[in-house]
Amino acid sequence: MNILVLNCGSSSAKYKLIEVENNITLAEGGVEKIGLPDAFIKVKLDDGSKKNIALDITDHKGAIKAILDILIDPDLGCIKSFEEIDAVGHRVVHGGEKFNKSVLITDEVKDMIRECYGIAPLHNPVNMAGIDAITQVLPQVPQVAVFDTAFHQTMPRKAFMYALPFEYYTRDHVRRYGFHGTSHRFVAQKVCDMLGVDINEQKIIVCHIGNGASITAVKNGKSIDTTMGLTPTEGLMMGTRSGDVDPGAIVYLMDKYGLSAKDMLDIINKKSGVLGITGFSSDMRDVTEAADEKGDELAKLALDMYELRILKYIGAYTAELNGVDIIAFTGGVGENQFNTRKVVCRNLAYLGLKIDEELNETLWRGKEGILSTPDSKVKVAVVLTDEEYMIARDTQAIVNSLAAN
Repeated sequence: MNILVLNCGSSSAKYKLIEVENNITLAEGGVEKIGLPDAFIKVKLDDGSKKNIALDITDHKGAIKAILDILIDPDLGCIKSFEEIDAVGHRVVHGGEKFNKSVLITDEVKDMIRECYGIAPLHNPVNMAGIDAITQVLPQVPQVAVFDTAFHQTMPRKAFMYALPFEYYTRDHVRRYGFHGTSHRFVAQKVCDMLGVDINEQKIIVCHIGNGASITAVKNGKSIDTTMGLTPTEGLMMGTRSGDVDPGAIVYLMDKYGLSAKDMLDIINKKSGVLGITGFSSDMRDVTEAADEKGDELAKLALDMYELRILKYIGAYTAELNGVDIIAFTGGVGENQFNTRKVVCRNLAYLGLKIDEELNETLWRGKEGILSTPDSKVKVAVVLTDEEYMIARDTQAIVNSLAAN
């Protein structure tokens, strides 16, 4: 079965066409700068190189059409007709409390996704734009929504509630939802497969560390707590997001400088985190180079802060789980920043955790494996996440169940 996986952002639309049974990627790429004069589609070629093609793309419907045209292009494509696309799986960021699993997209589901616009104004509208575009261009192809928040719907109330007046939860649904759920679910299962253990008998901490970052405590295969909240801003320090910050500090700055809510959202989402501290980059590669090779003090501070936040949450979740069996690192930083993994793991030695530091330095650029030594009381692994494959698998399962009925 060929599944087209779509991930629509505010000005982008990433795609991957996957032959699910054998997990073969037939095509991948994405449209960037939708609605801008310099819009283009990026296509990954068979040799691994990438080709950018300038296009006039004004909206997501045009972006989806460009993607479909590329897929059947005689030179750059991989299929002869749209009939070779069996289904489309969409990443949808926010499902609120309405969805605890992936679902077939119907008119009712679309309405419920739209009802979440208020708590996900930057994400759900563009996710819906992708769904609507496929509906218009390929109306007969089944579509499935896979929600970032769904995996975390198993969190107990004591973990997801904010200590605000209860009416804000009952009336406005203000609570912690968590994100990166598709990645956390994939990595938790994959690391257990790598270790040959049953996920239903494990206490796992998954560290999805990248430009956006979150950590999840997984007990017996279910999420019991996670760092992101009502929005993806809460929790860890990230590339441009502040992570945890005293709300009183936000109110103080808004009052002192006459900042609007929109101004503050822009600051905490786009101008804070690693970028806010260093002043020059949100890319951990740039920051590490500046700290190690140039002795940049603010770069060193950003790294120290970044690593401390990770360590603090691992410690908190170890306590919440009443121990930990496995710690898995994934995401752009988790998979490639071996020094960050080393710093974090060294500070967890009190748990009886030991890693092979020489092996640790070899696991990056697409390599994964078990870092912990045989005598380590906690298993540690680097796991390459694959959210697109997880979306494709969910989509296949739902489409097959329809056929069976």
